Amino acid sequence: MSKASWMLSVACLALSAPALAQETTPPPEPTGANTATNEIIVTAQGRAQQLQDVPLAISAVSSETLQNSGANDIRQLNQLAPSLLVSSTGSEANGSARIRGIGTVGDNPGLESSVAVFIDGVYRSRTGVGLNELGEIERVEVLRGPQGTLFGRNASAGLLNIVSKRPEFEFGGSGEITYGNYDYWRLSGAVTGPITETIAARIDGVWSKRDGFYRDLVNDRDLNDRDRYFLRGQLLFEPSSDVRIRLIGDYTKRDESCCGAVYIRQNEVAQVGGLLDPAQNPIIGALIGTGQNPAAFTVNPYDRDLYVSEGRSYRGKTEDWGISGELNWDFDAVQLTAITAYRDYRSNQGSDTDYSQVDILYRDPGSSAYQREFRTFSQELRLQGSLFDDRLDWLVGGYFADEKMKLTDNLKFGRDYGRFAACRLVAAAGLPSVLINAANPGCLSAAGRGFVGSIPTAGPALLAGFDRLDAIRSVGDDDAIYRQKSTNYAFFTHNIFHVTDTIDLTLGVRWTKEIKKFRAEFNNDNVLCPVQKQNLLPLLAAGGTVTAIAGGLIGLSCQGNSSAELNALSLRDKIKDDQFTGTGVVSWKPNNDVMVYASFSKGYKAGGFNLDRSALTTSTIFPFAAPQSGFNVTNLRFDPEKVDAYEIGAKLAFKNFIFNISAFRQEFSNFQLNTFNGTVFLVQNINGCSNLVGGSGSDEDLSGATGACDPGDVHYGVRAQGIEVESSLSPSPYLRFNAGFTWARTKYRNDLVGRDTGVPLDPALRMLPGNFMSNAPEYVTTGSVTWTPPIGNSGLSGLFYVDTRLTSDYNTGSDLFPQKAQDGFAIVNARAGIRGEDERWAVEIWAQNLFNKGYTQVAFNSPFQQAQNVGANPNFPAAQFPGGTQIFSAFLAEPRTYGVTLRGKF
Repeated sequence: MSKASWMLSVACLALSAPALAQETTPPPEPTGANTATNEIIVTAQGRAQQLQDVPLAISAVSSETLQNSGANDIRQLNQLAPSLLVSSTGSEANGSARIRGIGTVGDNPGLESSVAVFIDGVYRSRTGVGLNELGEIERVEVLRGPQGTLFGRNASAGLLNIVSKRPEFEFGGSGEITYGNYDYWRLSGAVTGPITETIAARIDGVWSKRDGFYRDLVNDRDLNDRDRYFLRGQLLFEPSSDVRIRLIGDYTKRDESCCGAVYIRQNEVAQVGGLLDPAQNPIIGALIGTGQNPAAFTVNPYDRDLYVSEGRSYRGKTEDWGISGELNWDFDAVQLTAITAYRDYRSNQGSDTDYSQVDILYRDPGSSAYQREFRTFSQELRLQGSLFDDRLDWLVGGYFADEKMKLTDNLKFGRDYGRFAACRLVAAAGLPSVLINAANPGCLSAAGRGFVGSIPTAGPALLAGFDRLDAIRSVGDDDAIYRQKSTNYAFFTHNIFHVTDTIDLTLGVRWTKEIKKFRAEFNNDNVLCPVQKQNLLPLLAAGGTVTAIAGGLIGLSCQGNSSAELNALSLRDKIKDDQFTGTGVVSWKPNNDVMVYASFSKGYKAGGFNLDRSALTTSTIFPFAAPQSGFNVTNLRFDPEKVDAYEIGAKLAFKNFIFNISAFRQEFSNFQLNTFNGTVFLVQNINGCSNLVGGSGSDEDLSGATGACDPGDVHYGVRAQGIEVESSLSPSPYLRFNAGFTWARTKYRNDLVGRDTGVPLDPALRMLPGNFMSNAPEYVTTGSVTWTPPIGNSGLSGLFYVDTRLTSDYNTGSDLFPQKAQDGFAIVNARAGIRGEDERWAVEIWAQNLFNKGYTQVAFNSPFQQAQNVGANPNFPAAQFPGGTQIFSAFLAEPRTYGVTLRGKF
């Protein structure tokens, strides 16, 4: 899509797009529902303020807008906030949120998110918790840019502040029943009211169930289904006008099969069939020969037909519960706020980990397949008040968090692994077809066994190596355990100086101390890996074909550091870090309708440990292809992410019209990138330098030499800059238009290195220099229209609501391989209904993704499914098609859903 087309789209939608505001409830109208209020209240600065008085780039989404858009978790916020993108991948626990193109891939639990999530003032350890049902929500605030001098935890890219509805001293309640396609049921309800004159209570509950979007044709079942419930109870105690105590307890449980992935087609070559053609790509022949249904490579991926290995399952269970207490105490000139919380989160996920019908890798959901546990205690204290005749609004506070994380992994080689791995190896070796037979052990025909066995000196050892490789099945981890204890404490202050009646100066400072302790124990029953090494390592010195085959047999037998050798390891490590961050803002409000501001902020996100054992060695792709000097736990470390952010903006608010605009520039050093390269997870810091040595500035040759530089020459490696626009127009009491537009150039620098010591990037990241980051479209336009006209004098009113998100092209893979590109697209949601007097009841029909647009959330390298090294196949030259014969899979976004909802309240 051209820039001209985008600008035309913006012009057309400037008065007709996304709902971004938290509106307070207006006085009731005689009939219908009044949508024409511009009063917007947020707490982004730790104080209740009108949105237009806050000198920050912030979007606020009201409960009414959430209801109209059908938002049950934070993914639906994509339709309402153009600078936000939320996606999920291999598990509903793997949520990833990005603001202005910056975020953290959520597949590796060792990484915290660059976009923090807070629910009722309590920090949630990973973004995936926001993919649960949330109950009735008062508002969601989307704060853009680094956050640190307020809210308990640092966030380098932004923050989602979710505020639930609180108890009321007037008895009331609400309920909702929804039915939709895919046999979707959702029941929700809430009751609130007084217990005594000083105590009020509230109970929220949600239950939802739905069939899956994918059909597993091998095991005859649906995948990506929904079966979950959520309960939240609250008590509000107000013994006096000066004291308010709010207690919250909640529990969520999910028992679902998620998430399937399909093979995606690549149209980047002229030859018929491209990478999915067995005549061109030997890995396709190897898959088909070992049991893959060929239809998986020819059907439309958006038919959502899957071929899962027989007997394997994506079943996963999640339990998430917590309690919190918030005290607000007004001591006349000083107000005290204290928030104490404990959270317990557990998610166990089974998987057919290779996403093919061939049983290569799996996690059995009957055990602790891939179980993540987070237990977090947090305490926040704030004191605030005013001085000097209200010329200074001051705030000081402290924060403490203690988090214990435990990861239990049971990744195993499947029953077809050995034969498939052998076929992958012989395909890479380029052996004549007469020597290959995928139906035989070791993937060798009788002639092939004779050929390998006759190789001088090395033949018998190589043939025995093929036999051992074929015998590797149903072995691997048996409760490998990673533990991390994180202790975080901080002191902060955030102060607003009213320099004159129209000029404010905001200064905030935070000091953070982070301590992380790591340990891991392994229990692996792959005893054939050490045998392969002992017998085949001497052959690596032979050179030529012998070295290639011997190295391949070792690497595939010990893939990803799957070896009984690990059992002797008991890893321990510890990192400490402390950091000053802060913000400074100058704002000018010449009248009640206009404000302009300029700000500078320094942001920070703590370092940590890569929870992938393969990173224990410096060679991550085939760690046993050469003799190893041992395992180094420090290879698991990654450094803190830091950002310098600059912003200017203006906010205009008139009776029926709001227009906000901001321009930003953010420079990230040590950006924490998590990438799956088809074999292992790579976690690497990304920095830039001005004098790169040993690599191409943009790596056009796609060689393994990505270059290094002097440590004194290292600077930021990621830059996000652009413009954001939000507007709202209410031309009548029952009609509201909202619009948003973001232009963001979130890109890597041209010359990149790893950590701030100037080390080279991993070769798998060779596409990064000079390119846009993954899931970072340059242009996004959002829009909504809400019309609630009265129906005569009956007391009834109608509802007509439409929202849309229009996105330019972007790449969905963190390694930026062009095969993972997603073309621009538009998503439209709609809702229509009739409401009773004072909205006591409502009947609504709705549709999500109304036009059934198919698009990819995340594309990835299909695990272990590459036959040759980069550029080895002449059909796919490396300069245009990095990855060589690697094939790719994708997690698709949801198809069109539709249904009817009945609402009632009293």
